[in-house]
Amino acid sequence: MQEKKTGTIKPPPPAREAALRLLSRREHSAQELKRKLVARGVEASGAADAVAALAARDLQSDARYADQVVRTRIAQGYGPRRIRAELEHAGLTRDSIRQSLEHAGCDWSELAQRTLQRKFRGAAALRRRQWQFLHARGFETREIESALGDGNED
Repeated sequence: MQEKKTGTIKPPPPAREAALRLLSRREHSAQELKRKLVARGVEASGAADAVAALAARDLQSDARYADQVVRTRIAQGYGPRRIRAELEHAGLTRDSIRQSLEHAGCDWSELAQRTLQRKFRGAAALRRRQWQFLHARGFETREIESALGDGNED
């Protein structure tokens, strides 16, 4: 029979082990990884040492993290200002952010256009539904076109 422990505090996991567990899920910036380790009960100096050791073995890389964030955000339709702000918040240097954005080779104007098309692709469907609604209410074609702004008014 197992005794139920009450009121005991679980000791924090070793910093390196906890950091590796976090990195196994996704890339993290050094600052983000330190913050998460401290939140899990690791002392700040221990967190910094663990992250530095992982970075020395290339298990943690701010450049890799930045590239991953840039690729992901581009795929989601975000522009360079938003991506830059997110990476600055994660503690990356402006130079590494600039390099990651340049390395992505994105045509930002084309991405903006694709993002708009993806977001507002339903505009034609909405217009069609509005037209059908007014038609079902008994309005004539010219009245519907006028109401929807087709510009056929004199």
